Amino acid sequence: MTRILGAVLAGGRATRFGSDKALAMLDGRTLLDHALATLAPHVERLLVCGRAWRDVDWVADRPAPDLGPLGGLNAALHSAAARGFDAVLSTACDVPSLPQPLVRQLVSRGSAAFVAQLPVVGFWPVELAPRLDAHLAGGGDRSLRGWGRAANAQRIAAERALTNVNTEADLSALIANS
Repeated sequence: MTRILGAVLAGGRATRFGSDKALAMLDGRTLLDHALATLAPHVERLLVCGRAWRDVDWVADRPAPDLGPLGGLNAALHSAAARGFDAVLSTACDVPSLPQPLVRQLVSRGSAAFVAQLPVVGFWPVELAPRLDAHLAGGGDRSLRGWGRAANAQRIAAERALTNVNTEADLSALIANS
């Protein structure tokens, strides 16, 4: 059985949103709480990357803050390896829900895979931690798509659009449609 650590990447600056989007409210809960809840059924344990959050384990981005999602993913991979997990299932604090079939599709691959339309959602074996260290140290492409290419990760197409709350207008539209 594969031991999976669920990681919510939450260390960003939220410059497009205008305030701390992890704390933005949707249906009486923060976006961060929604992201944690969407991962919980698929993982053994949860982790927040980039900030402390309530009673959930957390880690600082690695090797430093302000590296974007890769800093959080790198911290999650190292934390997972140190705790005996086999892989990390990642999402971001601005992704309040994930279709369960899509998550199952990512995890069932057994190798690195990410959602083509939203690469912050991915499945990453812990063996990739040293490669991600080297990738970040090399100063190359710091996008998740770039990392996915470097890690030979499979791109999975989502059958329907995933919700990604980047702006207050995105959140307003989501609230209006819920």
